[in-house]
Amino acid sequence: MQKPKDSDRQRFASVWDAIEDTPQQAVGMRVRSELMMSLTEVIREQAMTQGDAAALFGVTHPRISDLMRGKINLFSLDTLIDMAATAGMSPTVKVSKPKAVKHARAKRITAMESA
Repeated sequence: MQKPKDSDRQRFASVWDAIEDTPQQAVGMRVRSELMMSLTEVIREQAMTQGDAAALFGVTHPRISDLMRGKINLFSLDTLIDMAATAGMSPTVKVSKPKAVKHARAKRITAMESA
C-alpha cells in the first residue's frame, strides 16, 4: 500500500470541518461540542453526581448521561446555552468579520453558480 504524499492530504482547521458537509454545520458542531465539554467539566469539578446535575438543569438522569458521554446530536445549541447559564456560566457568542479572501472566494463561487 502506497503512503499518500503530504501534498495529497487535505488539511482542516478542526475535525468538524473534516466530517461535516458544510462550513455552517461545522461551526454549529464546534460550538455545541465546546459547550458540552465545558458543562461536563463543571459537573466534574463541582463533584456533582449525574442525579445532582439532572436536578440542577431540570432534566432526567439519562439526559445528563447523554451529555457526559458526548452524544452531541441529542442536544441543540439553545438547550446547551440554557444549561450553561443555569450552571452559572456566562455563555457568549463571538462573531468575527470575514476575511477578504473568503469573501472573494464566495463571490467566485456565486459567479460560477449563476453561469
